[in-house]
Amino acid sequence: MSAFHREKVLSVRHWTDTLFSFTATRNSGFRFQNGQFAMIGLEVDGRPLLRAYSMASANHEEALEFFSIKVADGPLTSRLQKIEEGDTILVGRKATGTLVTDNLLPGKRLLLLSTGTGLAPFASLIKDPDIYDRFETIVLVHGCRQVSELAYGEQLVASLDNDEFFGPLMRRQFIYYPTVTREPFRNRGRITDLIASEQLFHDIGLPPLNIATDRIMLCGSPGMLEDLRRSFEQQGLSEGNHAEPGHFVIEKAFVER
Repeated sequence: MSAFHREKVLSVRHWTDTLFSFTATRNSGFRFQNGQFAMIGLEVDGRPLLRAYSMASANHEEALEFFSIKVADGPLTSRLQKIEEGDTILVGRKATGTLVTDNLLPGKRLLLLSTGTGLAPFASLIKDPDIYDRFETIVLVHGCRQVSELAYGEQLVASLDNDEFFGPLMRRQFIYYPTVTREPFRNRGRITDLIASEQLFHDIGLPPLNIATDRIMLCGSPGMLEDLRRSFEQQGLSEGNHAEPGHFVIEKAFVER
């Protein structure tokens, strides 16, 4: 399987009955930009079973990290959720994806809008020193159904806030906004509604969406992606890609199975 690296699982953590994360060794030749994804999976009956997973680790980190849902009858995740330390996973040699800062026009404020495991590429991006040079303010929004599903993101932000290098940057430039839809919590509601009503901006104490200065990355449920794409385009924002930078970019390849 020359198209893949065989990597050893270093750790596994189950956050809820539907969410887990794991780390694995990283081949020295595996290169990626923060925000990108790769095909990863397992060898099943002598053949590779793969899905697209965003790297939750930054490209300067020695180990790879991934954040995944569990699907009881999912072809891959039903097996992947059972991996243990020492097991072998397959990682595609080539990384790709649209959630890279070069696909955005220059701006002042970066909104990272995610639901569920769509948080993963942004976990990588907020550990990229370059993003704090490119933007004056970074706002990470993570929407989930239940409070318990926020745990991975909350721990990530807390660890970076206590980091010797990233701590000062985050306290000066970073805003974390978790929100849930099905339980009482300090922030309630779907991301689409929070943006449309401007409640999000009111809560973080910053001006509403501004096409001149705001740049946006989206990763999450298909419904959220489509609703926000339509809304942004109606407001005159353009979608960026590798050929032409825009006001916002969307990643559609995060794992759902």
